[in-house]
Amino acid sequence: MEGACFLRSAARPEEFPAGNAVEVAFLGRSNVGKSSVINALVGQPRLAYTSSTPGRTRSINFYRVGEKVVFVDLPGYGYARVSKAEADRWKHLIEAYLLHRRELALCVLLLDARRGWMEKDLELKRWLDFHKRRHVVAVTKIDKFKNQTELRRGLETIRQVSPEVELTPFSALTGQGVRELWQTIWKSVTKA
Repeated sequence: MEGACFLRSAARPEEFPAGNAVEVAFLGRSNVGKSSVINALVGQPRLAYTSSTPGRTRSINFYRVGEKVVFVDLPGYGYARVSKAEADRWKHLIEAYLLHRRELALCVLLLDARRGWMEKDLELKRWLDFHKRRHVVAVTKIDKFKNQTELRRGLETIRQVSPEVELTPFSALTGQGVRELWQTIWKSVTKA
């Protein structure tokens, strides 16, 4: 997408940018592909920093996408190789953003297609439900399956755990799901 650019990185709530656009937050476990999803959505392979090493995103990163939308890349959870103090700092930073950010219109909860719902994902979903934060689920890394039968089985397993959730299968590698996720985002942006 033309006009997508990095705005700022925030390690503390007071560093969040002034809100003048609708925000879409990307949440999920470490290494689930949050930055890759953002890059695929905007069509810029290097806008958000990606790494095969979990835990690289340690602050909240804001990206302007056109005039009306800001994508927000949050640190991943569930990464064991950080200190408890660092994990607690991330948790407080993320909660401060999710609870108090008026510009936040939609949360995109990302699940790895090969792992499905893990306990931390379910905790986050329950937290979002409790705090009435609108969210959708994108299932990433669907290209890792050998064939469509494996993919269908993986998606069905995810649906069984949470049948009320609409899933968007997504591959940053092939682009599958980009159009569908954009449609969901635009619906949220126009309601905000």
